[in-house]
Amino acid sequence: MAVPKNKKGRARTHARRSANSVLTPAARSVCPQCGEPKLPHYVCANCGYYDGREIIAVE
Repeated sequence: MAVPKNKKGRARTHARRSANSVLTPAARSVCPQCGEPKLPHYVCANCGYYDGREIIAVE
């Protein structure tokens, strides 16, 4: 079984892992009914429409 000759430092380990922690913002699309930004494939929270149909009644 392979064993490392010297222990790697914390800074080196964290620098390597930091590339995975970069987050990208969630994609946004525009609601065709009201024009507000919304998440794709989700019901619009502003008007309650999805795919041209009213799914939830929003006051």
